[in-house]
Amino acid sequence: MNDPIADMLTRIRNSSMRGKSTVMTPASKLRAWVLDVLADEGYIRGYEAMTGADGHPAIEISLKYYEGEPVIRELKRVSKPGRRVYMGSNDIPQVRQGLGVSIVSTSQGVMSDAKARSANIGGEVLCTVF
Repeated sequence: MNDPIADMLTRIRNSSMRGKSTVMTPASKLRAWVLDVLADEGYIRGYEAMTGADGHPAIEISLKYYEGEPVIRELKRVSKPGRRVYMGSNDIPQVRQGLGVSIVSTSQGVMSDAKARSANIGGEVLCTVF
């Protein structure tokens, strides 16, 4: 697998379109950090580290719905292995005039675009969520 973040985002996107309550993904620290931001911003209910059926570490993500519709409407990968996207704190994009969130990997850790702007730190824009 070349892009584990894109794999996790695709699993979340597909499961929410199918109306699933949970989704499993292989475990990694970066995936957990991205899920922390999604949980803090209210896009998922939470996640739990566990061991998968094959014995490897996995993460079970609890998806969130509002009136039968998924809370996550749009989930896009911005920085990819073939083309990394780095931006300064002033250049980090606002998603849908601030209604959505950009997830940024900075030297201070993975955080939302609002926290990165307030801390005046730039970094790699991993994905956008609306």
